[in-house]
Amino acid sequence: MKKRYFLKAGVAIVGAAWLSRYLHGNSGVIAVADEKFEITKTAEEWHKILTPEQFYVLREHGTERPGTSPLDEQYAKGNYECAACNLPLFTSETKFHSGTGWPSFFAPIEGAIATTTDNSLLMTRVEVHCHRCGGHLGHVFNDGPPPTGKRYCMNGVALKFIPG
Repeated sequence: MKKRYFLKAGVAIVGAAWLSRYLHGNSGVIAVADEKFEITKTAEEWHKILTPEQFYVLREHGTERPGTSPLDEQYAKGNYECAACNLPLFTSETKFHSGTGWPSFFAPIEGAIATTTDNSLLMTRVEVHCHRCGGHLGHVFNDGPPPTGKRYCMNGVALKFIPG
């Protein structure tokens, strides 16, 4: 009896965590046309300029699979811009190899990002957004290198690398 109870409870917890990925009401900000961002568009307008994967990550707060972005291994000099609105977000000088499978940085360009509280996946995290269009970029954690101790763990599909 006890084993069956724990099995059912475990399945319920795993199911809730998986389902929360698809429930967008748990995040502090959903970037939609009526939000107060410098650049706002309807879902139809975003669909016209973003790939399906970019739309899923930037507009629906999705996450790309780890290890799938070529930007994770990009270490040339340049800037990383928002894939939705071209705002420079990070520089190559702040990029580091985190071993997580996502491009990681220890600091953004000043004023480029906004953060909100994300209570999805049965935990509280700090979600990172583009300051100009509200696009979801990833999350920031307190386990990064000096000098900030931060790890801005970004979805590569949400970024564009501009050499320079």
